[in-house]
Order: sequence, then C-alpha cells, then structure tokens
Amino acid sequence: MDVVVLIGRILFTTAFLMGGLGHLTATQAMSGFAASKKIPRPTPAVQVSGVWILLASVLLVLGVWPDLAALMLVVFLLATAFLMHDFWTLRDEQAKQMEQIQFTKDLSLAGAALALFAVYAMDPHPGLNLVGPLF
Repeated sequence: MDVVVLIGRILFTTAFLMGGLGHLTATQAMSGFAASKKIPRPTPAVQVSGVWILLASVLLVLGVWPDLAALMLVVFLLATAFLMHDFWTLRDEQAKQMEQIQFTKDLSLAGAALALFAVYAMDPHPGLNLVGPLF
C-alpha cells in the first residue's frame, strides 16, 4: 500500500509542480492577473507563491514532513480560491462561470490536501517517506 500512497502523492502534486514552474517562468503574465485582483506587489507575490508550491510539492513527493507540505498546499489553495477566483464579484456570466469553476477546484484540492494532512497525522502514517511527519 505504501507504493500506492507514493504514486498518489506524485499524481496529486503534478499540477502544483507545473503551476509553480509557471509562476516562475511566466511571472509577468501571472503578475498582470494578480494586479487585476488588487494583490499588493504582484510580481513578488507570484514568485513567492511559485516557490511555496514547488517547495510543498517536493516535500510531499519525497515524504519529507508530508504533513507540513500538505498544510502548505491548503494555505496556498484557500488563499488562491478567495483572492484570485472571487467569482461573486463578477458581472460577466462567462467570466463568472470560469472563476467559479476555478474557485471550486481550489476548494476541492484544499480538501484533498487537508485529508492528506490528517492521514499523515495518524500513527502509523503511510507511504515511502524520507522523513516522517513534523506534527
């Protein structure tokens, strides 16, 4: 079962690894979107969030403090959902629908990351880990 958990961690983090790389390679484009959402200092915010999700993903894949890594993703996803995908403020129906989908996706992924945190809080915790849970 440990191999299944490892595969699950790898699959789960794929989107975050790609997203983190996108934050760091397409910073200007993403900064424009962040600025449109009134995020203060959008360029550093995009860069910091990119490093944040890359770090969380690598920690989770390697099984280094996987509980902390899962919580890092929860923080990122909730912040992103409410700050970046605020569909309730939009009037254009098509834009509203797209942002609502992204908001719901982020909430769902935050729920999955929270469940991962809970799994790693249990003893024994699953998976092939380099370092056990921090908490």
